[in-house]
Amino acid sequence: MNPDQAYTELVRLSREKSVLESCLGLLQWDAEIYMPRSGVGHRGEQMALVAGLAHDRATDPRFDELLGTIEGSALVNDPESPHAVNVRELRRNFDRQRRLPRELVEEWARVTALASQVWADARTNDDFKTFAPWIERIFGLAREKADALGWVGERYDGLLEDYEPGMTTDRISPMFTRLEADLVPLVASLREQSVPPDDILKREFPLDNQRLFIEGVARAVGFDSEGGRLDVSQHPFCSMIGPGDVRIGLRYFPNNFTRGLFALLHECGHALYDQGLDRERYGTPMGDPVSLGIHESQSRLWENYVGRSHGFWRHFYSQLQSSFPDALREVSLEEFRKAVNRVKPGFIRIEADEVTYNLHIMVRFDLERALLAGDLPAADLPGAWSELYERRLGIKPPDDRTGCLQDIHWADGLIAYFPTYTLGNIYAAQLFAAAERAIGPLEESFAAGNFRSLREWLVENVHRHGQRYAAPALIERVTGSPPDPSAMIESLSRRYHGNV
Repeated sequence: MNPDQAYTELVRLSREKSVLESCLGLLQWDAEIYMPRSGVGHRGEQMALVAGLAHDRATDPRFDELLGTIEGSALVNDPESPHAVNVRELRRNFDRQRRLPRELVEEWARVTALASQVWADARTNDDFKTFAPWIERIFGLAREKADALGWVGERYDGLLEDYEPGMTTDRISPMFTRLEADLVPLVASLREQSVPPDDILKREFPLDNQRLFIEGVARAVGFDSEGGRLDVSQHPFCSMIGPGDVRIGLRYFPNNFTRGLFALLHECGHALYDQGLDRERYGTPMGDPVSLGIHESQSRLWENYVGRSHGFWRHFYSQLQSSFPDALREVSLEEFRKAVNRVKPGFIRIEADEVTYNLHIMVRFDLERALLAGDLPAADLPGAWSELYERRLGIKPPDDRTGCLQDIHWADGLIAYFPTYTLGNIYAAQLFAAAERAIGPLEESFAAGNFRSLREWLVENVHRHGQRYAAPALIERVTGSPPDPSAMIESLSRRYHGNV
């Protein structure tokens, strides 16, 4: 078999593996949206079986043979060519996956499927004790996984590679330290200013009208409803099942309209990235997102740099008033925008304003590193959580429901996922600034309902490249600078000290 024939076979196997993995994604989506509670045990067995089969495909020795035939051939001479990118990333993935025992992969899928339901009940009942044993179990499996994959700096790096390839704790920590040094005094200075009231956001917003308005916003920013759907879920999320099938799960609140809206914009950012990938390259690294940090940059860009902008609300506010006349008839655009952009430390990460948001992430970053290292027993998590919230945000959660039980990530086994949120914020600031340098100021475009220019710029500069460049290289190529929190700090300081 020559390199060309080997490459054709490699792509076929890669696509088959992706289709099988998409079945796992569909099972997970159904568990979040439709599955009856009593089905959780059987769903765990289904997911364990499919995860095992996907692992078998990912570690098929045939991958190694084909890659060996292609590597070193003329097909991969140009490192940025689709052939070279696919071979490079498939090799990286194969080498990682074959280090994981099949039994560990199956147990991981089984335990996290069960733990997710336990977490949901524990959060509803504010009962951390019932979930604590599952924390210990999941982080125990995470240690096994990290050790099997291998790591150099600290065990956490072995898991971080799954979400942000090439990134390490040693690279993240200095960025977080600098951010904290700038954000804590910024939050303190904003606290000293008069905080605009947000009671107008807590009025009655009928759910049916919310859904209609939010669906309209999704269409306006470019979400392809023919290739996706919006559903109600316990926790906001976006899942790409496959080409032409990107699904968003949302929550709506009758007395908090903006919580659902900003969740929609956040998840729409993810969905636009998935829908902007090259469908013809599905099932290969050239048709896959770069990293979770880059993925998060898209969601945070649409949520904050678009959704909180003056231009966005100049375009949508009259429509919003028409949808909710009883709640907003007497509320001016400026009053509404000040309420939407209110900065006040709170307990819930997904409800946090963009100034305090990264402090929430730093708490989780510190705690999951301690849990993974074995330095923090699960039973001590609530106290450690409260201590860090008091230090960084000046508040202490009144209960575990608004404290360490608020996120599903650890129940789902997403250990080392949290840092990608702040990396995404850093990338988003740099990307938005680069887009405005290339396109021009975007406020007037947003006010005119034109979101296409920004979306097409992102497709051209980020989405279409798949995994051609690692995240740091992509950011430097597009923005002219390596990942750097300066753009985010400058943007927040300018917009919020200037009353947004």
